[in-house]
Amino acid sequence: MEKCLKLLLLLLLFSAGAKAQKVGYVDTEFILNKHPEYKQIQDELQALGDEWKKEAQKLESEIKELYNDLKAEEVLLTEEMYEERMAVIKEKEKAATAFKNRIFGVKGQFYQKQTELLQPLQSKVYDAIDRVSKRNNIAMLFDKASSPTAIIYTDPRHDYTEFVLEELGLEDENE
Repeated sequence: MEKCLKLLLLLLLFSAGAKAQKVGYVDTEFILNKHPEYKQIQDELQALGDEWKKEAQKLESEIKELYNDLKAEEVLLTEEMYEERMAVIKEKEKAATAFKNRIFGVKGQFYQKQTELLQPLQSKVYDAIDRVSKRNNIAMLFDKASSPTAIIYTDPRHDYTEFVLEELGLEDENE
């Protein structure tokens, strides 16, 4: 419903004064991939994520080993001993789940680190977008990378990605 309202508002804006309005788009994903800092951030996040994944896998391996040990000794254990070991395993499983949620959850440490590292770069890109938009008198500028359904057709003459790259001092290596 909210998307329909936004679309209706855009259509009204276009019909009311589209002749005087300049519209364009940029591809922030393309811009970020061109920026040398982005690669460094991605590498740092990859290394950190790999380290945390190894810790999670280690916990999973410990739990699996405990289950295997329990299975192997099951016939020798009293019911009380079996329940005690099972409680230890369940506690380890809870700890592993808590670790995964704390690290990789919606607002986990990985997400927070990603936000912390990307925020300065994103600010640079959006400041450059702001300057390009003002310099070119653009009324609306869409981000091609934000949603695949946001733009159904794009005319390349309205693509201001190169201007933003230029504003950031980055050159397109394909040219």
